[in-house]
Amino acid sequence: MIAALEAFRMTHSRRDFLRTSTALAASVIAGSAASSFARTPRLLAPSSGPASADFETLALPDSSMKMEDLRKMAFELPALTYGYDALEPYIDTQTMHLHHDKHHQAYTDNANAAVEKAPELKGKSAEELLSNLAAVPEAVRGAIRNNVGGYLNHAIFWTIMAPNAGGPPTGHIADAIAKTFGDFAQFQAKINDAGLKQFGSGWTCLALGSSGLQVLSTANQDSPISQGLHPILLNDVWEHAYYLKYQNRRADYLKAWWNVVNWAEVNKRYEAALKK
Repeated sequence: MIAALEAFRMTHSRRDFLRTSTALAASVIAGSAASSFARTPRLLAPSSGPASADFETLALPDSSMKMEDLRKMAFELPALTYGYDALEPYIDTQTMHLHHDKHHQAYTDNANAAVEKAPELKGKSAEELLSNLAAVPEAVRGAIRNNVGGYLNHAIFWTIMAPNAGGPPTGHIADAIAKTFGDFAQFQAKINDAGLKQFGSGWTCLALGSSGLQVLSTANQDSPISQGLHPILLNDVWEHAYYLKYQNRRADYLKAWWNVVNWAEVNKRYEAALKK
């Protein structure tokens, strides 16, 4: 690069020389950064505390393991049953691509990596792992809590949304909501309020416990299952779920989300939880 700049300087003005040298330097720096970025795994942090970023490195169990090996393990990214653009205009196409293909895939890969580090966990379902975190080896407990939680929360999330959905609830869940919360409007207000007040990242949920239905929020990727509850309906209030379209207007996202709620699936989850 130095030789090229010297030849250029001999035949052009000082202003042209400075402009060209700056551009060349920027190109080299950008190329180096891009190369470094491409070599860095884009996986989720295994910290058991509040997550400050979605994509940080969780080391693979051993240096010989490849990403394609992780994706042949117990947890697999579930395919969407509708198109990426099917929830427009309430959830935009780009958000769906990033949320499902990048974020959920990363939780899935990290969940598999965590299980691979603790062979005694192999064969256990996400629900089994999350229902008794105290039984998970301490060395991987944080990774299991965050990433298996993230895996399962998202797997549920995709199913309780659908195109041409929304409106008031139907089926047995409609009666249960009316009995517990008074009416659908009051229930919506409670869910939205829990989501709006969740500090930082997390979820707003409707769950079934021994005392009946309850609304709660959970931090990061914590699952209601870890509290002995059965998640019936949940909405993602991490910024990656809404920021491309709604920016900092979480309240607008929470309000719009009701237009894609798949009440048939929510009712199915409620009836299944009653039998447990």
